[in-house]
Amino acid sequence: MQGIWSGTISFSLVAIPVELVKAVEPGRISFRMLHSEDFSPLARRMFCPKDDVMVPPEEIIRGYEIAPERYIPITDEELESVSPERSRTIEIVDFIDMKEVDPIYFDHPYYLVPLKGGEKSYRLLAEVMGRTNMAGLAKFVLAEREYLVAVKSTEGALAVTTLHYSEEILSADDIAPKEGTIEAEAKSRMKKSIKTMMADFNPGKYADERRERLMDLLKRKAQEKAPVEAPVMEGEEEEGPIDLVAALEDIMRKVKKSR
Repeated sequence: MQGIWSGTISFSLVAIPVELVKAVEPGRISFRMLHSEDFSPLARRMFCPKDDVMVPPEEIIRGYEIAPERYIPITDEELESVSPERSRTIEIVDFIDMKEVDPIYFDHPYYLVPLKGGEKSYRLLAEVMGRTNMAGLAKFVLAEREYLVAVKSTEGALAVTTLHYSEEILSADDIAPKEGTIEAEAKSRMKKSIKTMMADFNPGKYADERRERLMDLLKRKAQEKAPVEAPVMEGEEEEGPIDLVAALEDIMRKVKKSR
């Protein structure tokens, strides 16, 4: 797995060299937009409707919208001045019980891979946190953004889950129904219905059926008819032939293996 970030986990007098890698591979199938006449991949362009021209990169700036059609422009230098300094440390500031964290705060998971010299401390930390169900709360900087993260043990490995900040969580006050009287019989029926459907969580039991059907469709189309080819643009080198069916079969194996 390709590393995204490398540094150390640090707390008290402990420092463990680690590397951050992806923990999930999104199952979404994406498509390129093509020109129906010659199958050329379409390119995005920045267009100014007022001047009716394409805008070159050197003339593009950022703007924060404060009202309809009203913006505060900001330069790259100004944005850089408020960006946090890059960090090579995931410094744990608190240990918390993960049961106290509402899942609505969970954002994106990653794994931490031990680097040379940190294997023993890594294994010890993962084992202790796994036994106690504790997680280390920390902040660290990745790609110019400061993240709040929970470092926890997952099947003997250390995982990092980025957390939403409290100001990012929308209130449910206007969503929850106002208090009212609920009959005891209705409560009993609801509890009974839930109890009859109780089961252990088995993620392999569930699958993205649309994705599987779409992969089957693409594989079938690849077998029935040769894929269309985009014209080679000037200055580009033509690549060798691709075994599309084999590529799709490989993706299908990964889908079935993840179930």
